[in-house]
Amino acid sequence: MNSIGKPERESQNRIIQLFQNELEYQYLGNWQEEERILPIEEGLLHNYLIGKGYSENLASKAISKLYAVASNISQGLYEANKGVYKFLRYGVPLREELGKPKETVWLINWENPEENDFAIAEEVTVKGKYDKRPDVVIYVNGIALGVLELKSSRKGLEFGIRQNLDNQKNEFIPKFFTSMQLVLAGNDTQGLRYGTIETPEKYYLNWKEESSKEFDYTIDRDLFLLFQKDRFLELIHDFVVFDKGVKKLCRPNQYFGIKI
Repeated sequence: MNSIGKPERESQNRIIQLFQNELEYQYLGNWQEEERILPIEEGLLHNYLIGKGYSENLASKAISKLYAVASNISQGLYEANKGVYKFLRYGVPLREELGKPKETVWLINWENPEENDFAIAEEVTVKGKYDKRPDVVIYVNGIALGVLELKSSRKGLEFGIRQNLDNQKNEFIPKFFTSMQLVLAGNDTQGLRYGTIETPEKYYLNWKEESSKEFDYTIDRDLFLLFQKDRFLELIHDFVVFDKGVKKLCRPNQYFGIKI
């Protein structure tokens, strides 16, 4: 299909439909008129935790601890992101009351992906020294774990990568990236590239995998494959490495090499 000159809005509409119809993510809306600083939707996360049987006290304490780590970038984005990841992967250890034994509040159900609330929002306005508005944000239980910048087919996807990198700088919205695991950019002609926080442009990766489902655009195919609910959580849980100040994700060959 010829996509030269296709506007970004058309691509974004199609990708929103892909997440809703093919991947069965909830659509939270266009949040251009709203403002937020952190990548945590407290109401959504609170409802999830209460729905899983945690008390109001434990839910509130877990959210407070997550907020504290996500909002503290005094030691840099890498350390803040590492701290948030620890809570995501291993849960939040808490006491219901002083003197009671600790228990773990799980922010994500890793064992049963379908037991989580997967959702997307678009045009998410985030306040910083200079405000920014990521095109598509992917949430699990109200926690932003992925962000996608889209460019028109006339503009190279490298502009989307650079936009992601700029957004992480102190003068923009670094706090919004403290929970991010997958940071992506793409367009309809060049497809999709993915990295994580602070990934240099030259290290953004292609996801290489055949799909039994046919798509008109490779970006749609790759998003469909990466964001299958079980695949998305598996990548975060098992294929993220914090290595001496550098956060890394697996390449497709590394993922399939381990899976085989």
